[in-house]
Amino acid sequence: MIDGVVLRDLVTHSDQRGFFREIIRCTDEFFIEGFGQWSHSLMFGGVTKAWHLHKIQTDWWYVYNGVLRVGLCDMRKDSSTYKKTMDFLMGDLQPARIVKIPPGVAHGCKAIQGPVNLFYVTSHIYNPDDEIRIPYNDPEIDFDWITGPPIN
Repeated sequence: MIDGVVLRDLVTHSDQRGFFREIIRCTDEFFIEGFGQWSHSLMFGGVTKAWHLHKIQTDWWYVYNGVLRVGLCDMRKDSSTYKKTMDFLMGDLQPARIVKIPPGVAHGCKAIQGPVNLFYVTSHIYNPDDEIRIPYNDPEIDFDWITGPPIN
């Protein structure tokens, strides 16, 4: 795990009518940074959006449908997990969960099975001065969006 990144399993209450799933409460310690904006991103299959990070903003991601490959890389030089990467799937047929992405952690995603609907809450409203873009194939980040993780 990358320091400060939290993958939180969600509780789903299912019955013959469907299900109910609570994503975030304002009282959750997990959500201590607070609410700034709620956004929705629709991605078609095969689309990659990588990389960017924020200086002050925290993100919380939830995938409603489709399968999303999430890539994270700790770019905080003073972090104990500096340059460590994470690679995991969210969405259909995956554990129901939300991911918290702290400032300084580069993040990106690839729609493995689309369309993918990604809903995300941010701790601040959009500010282009807070966002740092990084090329998807930056040699400083040990992550391959093209071939994907090795098959074990």
